[in-house]
Amino acid sequence: MAETRSLSVAVTALAPADRRLLKILFAGALAALGLGLLMGLYTALARAGWLAPDLPTGYRAMTLHGVTVFFYWLTFAQLGILLAIAAAESGAALAGRGLAWTGTLFLFLGLGASLAGTLGGAPLLYDGSPEVVGDERGWAFVFDLGYLALALGLLLVAGCAILTLFRAKRAHGSEWSSLAFGAVAWAGLLMVSAVALANAFLPPARWAMGWGAFPADHATLWHVLFHNMHYLPLMAMVLVWYALMPELAGTGSILGARFSKIVFALYLLFVPPTSLYHMFLEPGLKPIILVLGSMLSLFISVPTVAAFLVIVVSLEAQARARGARGPLGWLTRLDWRDPAMRAIGWSVINLALGGTFAFVLIQEKLAGLLSDTFFVPGYFHFLTIGAVSLTLLAALMRLVPALCGRRLPAIRLLGHLPALITLGLLVFGGAGIAAGLAGMPRRVLSASYDGLAPAGWNSLSVWIGIGALPMALGLAVYVVALAGPLLGLGQTRSALPEAKLDDPGPALLRPAWSGPAAVALLVLAMYGATWFAFGWLRALPAVASAGGGH
Repeated sequence: MAETRSLSVAVTALAPADRRLLKILFAGALAALGLGLLMGLYTALARAGWLAPDLPTGYRAMTLHGVTVFFYWLTFAQLGILLAIAAAESGAALAGRGLAWTGTLFLFLGLGASLAGTLGGAPLLYDGSPEVVGDERGWAFVFDLGYLALALGLLLVAGCAILTLFRAKRAHGSEWSSLAFGAVAWAGLLMVSAVALANAFLPPARWAMGWGAFPADHATLWHVLFHNMHYLPLMAMVLVWYALMPELAGTGSILGARFSKIVFALYLLFVPPTSLYHMFLEPGLKPIILVLGSMLSLFISVPTVAAFLVIVVSLEAQARARGARGPLGWLTRLDWRDPAMRAIGWSVINLALGGTFAFVLIQEKLAGLLSDTFFVPGYFHFLTIGAVSLTLLAALMRLVPALCGRRLPAIRLLGHLPALITLGLLVFGGAGIAAGLAGMPRRVLSASYDGLAPAGWNSLSVWIGIGALPMALGLAVYVVALAGPLLGLGQTRSALPEAKLDDPGPALLRPAWSGPAAVALLVLAMYGATWFAFGWLRALPAVASAGGGH
C-alpha cells in the first residue's frame, strides 16, 4: 500500500492567502448557483402556468437563470477547483497570486454588470443577441461589459494556475503527474474560452456605444463560444473524478500516467474543431461544412468516454484484486455512505442520459427540427446539472470543509440529494424531450398560445414545472449546507487522514468488463434514441424548421 496526499488534505496546508482566495471563489460559485436556481424555478413555474409574470419580468428571470448558472456558477467553481489542484500538485503557494486575486475581482465585477444589464435593460437572454437590444443600448453595453469582465477573470485566474504548475515542474525537475497535465490542458482551454468570450461580446459592446458597426456575425461567434463553454465543464468533471478517486476509493489509474495524459490531450484535439455542428442552422452553409460538422460531431464524446473507461476499469480491477465477486460486486466496495461519492455516482447516470439525447441533437438532419424546441433544455439539464454540477458539488463537499476546518451539516441528508435531483431531472428532462419532439418551442414563458397550441404542450409544461421543484430543492439544500462553513458556521472538524492508494500491480491482472459494457450500452442507447427521434418526427403531419441554435 502506497500513501498519497489527498486533494482535501493538500488544501489544508495552503498559505492563508490562498485559502482565502479559494473560499471567495467558492462563495461566488454558491451565490451564482443559488440565484440561478431561483430564477430557473421561477421560469419553470411560469411555463407550467402556476405563475403569470409580465413579459419583461419573465424574460429577465430566464436571462438571469442562463447567465448565472451556465456562465458564473460553472466558472467560479471550475476556477476554484483548478487553483486547488494546481496548488496541491505543486506543494507550494500559488505563483502569480496577484493575477488570481485580480481575476477574481473581475469575475465579481462581471457578475454585477451582468445582473445590472439584465435588470435595467431589455432582457437579452444568455446569448446577448444585439438583434433584440432595441433602444436599450446603454444597458446592453453594461450587459456585454459583464461578459468581457468575465473573460478577463477567466484569463487571469487560469493563467495563475498554469504559472503555478510550470513553476513546480521547473523546481522539482520531474514530469507532471497525469492530474497536473490535465489541469494545464484545462486551464489552457479556459483561456481559449476567455478569448472566444471577448471575441463574441466586444463587437456588440462597441456597437452599443456607437463605436462600431452592427455585429452581423454575432450568432456565429456565439456558437464558437458556446461550444467551448459547453464542453469544458465536462473536462472539469473528468478531472474532478481523477482528483477525488484516490481519497474516495483509494484507487488511481491502473493504466499509468501516460495513458491518462493522452486522454486529457484528446480534449485539445477533439473539442475546438467540433464547433461546426453548432452552425447547422446558419443559412447558406456549403455542403462540405454540413458533412464535416456531421463527421466531427461523432468524435465529441471520445475524450469523456475514454476517461470514464479509465476510471471504471481501474475501480473494478482494484476491487476484484481485493476480493470483489460477481458482475457488479465491485460497486459494493465503494464507500456509498460518503455524499461526495454518491454525487459522483449519480453524475455518471445523468451523463449517460444527457449524452444519449445529445447524440440525437447533433445529427444534421435533426438539428434544424429540434434546436429551437424544448428538447434542448430537456437534455441539456442532464449534463449541466445532473452530471457537471453534481460533480463540482462533490468536489466542494470535500474542499470547503477542509478549507474552513468545519463539518458539513446533515451528512445523511446530503447523501440523498443526488437521487432527489436526478428524480427531478427525469421528470423535467423527460417531459422536455417529449415536448421538443412534439414541436413545443423553448425560450417562451407560456406555450399555450391563447389556447391555440396542441393540448399536449400544456400538460407537458406542467410536468416540466413538477420536475423543476425537487431539482431546485436539492440544489438549494446544497447551497445552504456548503455556505455554512464558509460563513464560519458548524462544528469544527479534526485533521483529515492521509489517503492510501493501492499498488496497481495486482489489479492489472484482474478482468474489468463493466466499463466497456457500459460504453457499448451507451452506444446502443444513442442509436436507439436517434432511430426513435427520426421515426417520431417523420410521423408528424408537419414540422417547421427551427432557428436560433443554442
